[in-house]
This record gives sequence, C-alpha cells and structure tokens, in this order.
Amino acid sequence: MGEETKTMRGLEAIRLAIEEEMERDESVFLIGEDIGRFGGAFFVTEGLLEKFGPERIRETPISENAILGCAVGAAMVGMRPIAEIMFADFLTVCMEMIVNQAAKASYMYGGQISVPVTIRVPFGTGIMGAAQHSQSFESWFMHVPGLKVVLPSDARDFKGLMKTAIRDDDPVIFFENKRAYYLTGDVPLDKDFTIPFGQARKFTEGDDVTIVATGAMVQESIIAATKLKEDNIQCEVIDPRTLVPMDKKTILNSVEKTGKLIVVDEGCKTCSVSAEIAAIVAEEGFQFLKNRIIRLNTPDVPIPYSPNLEKAIIPNAKLIQGNVKKLI
Repeated sequence: MGEETKTMRGLEAIRLAIEEEMERDESVFLIGEDIGRFGGAFFVTEGLLEKFGPERIRETPISENAILGCAVGAAMVGMRPIAEIMFADFLTVCMEMIVNQAAKASYMYGGQISVPVTIRVPFGTGIMGAAQHSQSFESWFMHVPGLKVVLPSDARDFKGLMKTAIRDDDPVIFFENKRAYYLTGDVPLDKDFTIPFGQARKFTEGDDVTIVATGAMVQESIIAATKLKEDNIQCEVIDPRTLVPMDKKTILNSVEKTGKLIVVDEGCKTCSVSAEIAAIVAEEGFQFLKNRIIRLNTPDVPIPYSPNLEKAIIPNAKLIQGNVKKLI
C-alpha cells in the first residue's frame, strides 16, 4: 500500500509540519510578528495560537533583531525555536544575530553548545511587493559557514524539510517561496515523514539538457520541459532543495549524461545561487560539458512594483524553453 496523503497548499503543509513537531516536542515554540491571532502575513501559522497558547506562540514587537536575539538565546539553552521573519528583505535588520551569533556559536564554544533554531523567511516575487518586499537573499547565507540553507519548491517538500529543520541541531534558514505557498500537492500524513538535507529531487528525466532550478523556477522549468517534449527535446529538471548542504553528485551525474546545463533562480544574477552551481559544474564537471553553461536570473535591478514590469524581469517557462533550444 502507498503512503496516506492529503492534497494541500504549500502554506498548509508548513503549518502541518510545525503543528506535528510542536505536539511531538514541548521545546518547540514559535516567535515572530503577528504570528498568533493574525497567523502571520501569509496566514501560515493561523490557528496555532488557539491550539498551543501564548506561551508557545510568542508574538513580538516589530524588531527582527529582538526576535532573532530571543530565538538564538533560547536555542542555546535547549529550546527549539521557530522564528518567523515576515519578509526575507528584513533579514538585513538581524544579520548580526544570524551571521555572528547563531552561525558561529557552536564553533566558538568548541561544540559544547548547539543552536537548533529554524528561521522561516518568505521570499521572492508574485505579490507585487516592490523593491523592499520581493527580494531573494538565499545566496547571501550560502556564504556563511555554520548555517544550513533550505529552499523547498512544493507542498510535499515544505512539510518534509520543515520537520527536518526543526529537528536539526544547527541553525537553519528556511526560505519559503511566496508563489509556492499557493501550489497544491499531495502531502504525506505520516508524522515521521521527513526529507534529509543534501538530497536533490529530480522532477523529470532527460538526456538532452540538465535544468537546475530553485523555488518558483522549478515549476517554470517543469512547464518548459513538458512543452519541449513536443519537439522531442528531453530535459532533466533538478531541484537541489537544500543549498547548504548541496547535493553536487546528483547535479554532476546529470550533466555527465546530458552535457548541457541551464541554471535558473529568482535572485539577481551577480553572486547568485546559479553562479555557485555553475561554478561547481565548471570546476568539477568541466569535462562533461558540450556547450557553455547558461544562467537565467532576475537582472541586477530593484524589483519594480508594476505587475507588468515585475513579470518582465523574472525568468519564466518561455525564457527557459528558448535557452534550451539555443543549447541544443
């Protein structure tokens, strides 16, 4: 018999994961702005205050630095906090707590303490949030030793990876793509369902081109790959799922098979996730390449408010299709 599943949206899968882990472990609690009665900006935590009460759903003033300061301190003394930063853009306000405290503590204390904090951050475009509420900062945190960086693309992975993050003894930045919040999928109801970090997911099989994509770009890549099948072009679409640790083996094995690589992510192109993945393949799999690597990103510009302008700068299935044909 197959696993029991339920169809739900990405945001509901995250809520389910948090609820299950709070029931399993009394040291798990939530902290953030408007996460109680309002359920957060995207209603991910809706209903949890009524179930677990204000002691475990800790609403805070508008101070990201205070949220992370409390969460990191609590993690150091044995709690497992889940801290919500309302938009990834606001991570800039609490970099000290993440980069110099959470990421460094275990190393600086010789492994005598751990910092099991999960930092939830909605990111990306799709809601016309403009320049200060639409950014993709995941590559920034790949640069910081001591952090794990997680970026699911659908409801199933939201649940499995969130549960793994909460149970992990290291600080985890859990990036939640806003567009993926509203994608529905079949989510396992098993309370022990988890997805290990460092294991990429292959959405389609193909021999012609490898497409590595993250977040909302995974769905765009799947749409492109489906369309390209009509032209007898077979694409292999891979989602790394975790950026740190990165499953290099799956990516390199695919490039060895196809000889061609396109990397798609929503962040600005300079120093992006796509830049790091392209560099890994160039260094460790150059002998497999039959053509140049193509990176598809948002240009190095602030995200505009206008829906038409936002749509114009974000990679999409049509752009991916055209670039696959260029490589072919």
